[in-house]
Amino acid sequence: MAKMHPPADNGDIATGSSAPQVAERSLERALGIQVRQLRRQNDLSVSDLASAAGISNGMLSKIENGGISASLSTLQGIAGALNVPLSSLFASFEERQDCSFVPAGQGLTIERRGTKAGHVYELLGHVLRGDVVVEPYMITLRENAVPHTSFRHSGVEFIHMIAGEIVYRHGGERYTLRDGDSLLFDSGALHGPETLVSPTSRYLSVIIYPRGEG
Repeated sequence: MAKMHPPADNGDIATGSSAPQVAERSLERALGIQVRQLRRQNDLSVSDLASAAGISNGMLSKIENGGISASLSTLQGIAGALNVPLSSLFASFEERQDCSFVPAGQGLTIERRGTKAGHVYELLGHVLRGDVVVEPYMITLRENAVPHTSFRHSGVEFIHMIAGEIVYRHGGERYTLRDGDSLLFDSGALHGPETLVSPTSRYLSVIIYPRGEG
């Protein structure tokens, strides 16, 4: 049996996940990218902007390449030459860190395929980071629910049984899911609850798919 080795101590709290660490973001690099982008949007050469900002071509090149930490007065001169507020130079450094909090019982009930057949979808949040969209649902199968195994969409899906028992179909395979059971699968294959063993069932479904393909 292969040995499991603890993760290297890098000063961060270990989560057990194999996801790569978030790289530290350099303010100088982000600022340089923004300056270059604004310069090009204004159809200015390095020489044009450097002259208007009162700095040398070499200094502007170093700033755009993130090679130096420019003084506030230098940045003010660049912003003035570009006719933009100083804060706009830091726009690309502002991180987007989505977080969605939904109090108990306050999820949004939405219409999806299967809803009219006794499948109730309660959206518990919506997170979009970069090119990935994450949609968590609490799904309730009521007494009048009917089996539906024709769901199919891009991405992957994770389901975790909260209550009840169902037989869930994915492609040509069937899985009996009871309280505490989980299933992770490619949602590009046909899938859905095939047999509703309990009168009512409830499970958490998390769908993850590429942005623009939902």
